[in-house]
Amino acid sequence: MPMRDDGALYFYELHEGDDELFTDVLLSHDSEFDEEEFLGMVLEARGAVLDRFEEDTLSEAIAAELARHHGFLVVDDRQLRVAVNVSAEEGETAVVAVTELHAERTPDDDEGFRSLLVDLEPEDRRWGDA
Repeated sequence: MPMRDDGALYFYELHEGDDELFTDVLLSHDSEFDEEEFLGMVLEARGAVLDRFEEDTLSEAIAAELARHHGFLVVDDRQLRVAVNVSAEEGETAVVAVTELHAERTPDDDEGFRSLLVDLEPEDRRWGDA
């Protein structure tokens, strides 16, 4: 059984990928589930969508299924209202324009934003280079 804590919001994450590229989906719920409960829901959702999903990734399809059947909120760019680009350089930290695309986007849209996590070797990083 889920453990309730009034007013609390809990976060859950789905990972998909190999050693080079990962896609992560963040979910939230007002109930706390232990690892076994959440895994059970994920496996059930995976089984339901594996052969028929239309989302770009399996993790997104599972997240959508969890939202439909278990009340999870998929935390993505649709909830984004303000974005700030931060910088170590003085005067370069500023608000970045967030278009209306986020508020009006539907799952069928090909447009939109994607986040990509890249793991660089220390010698490949440009941070701090002149």
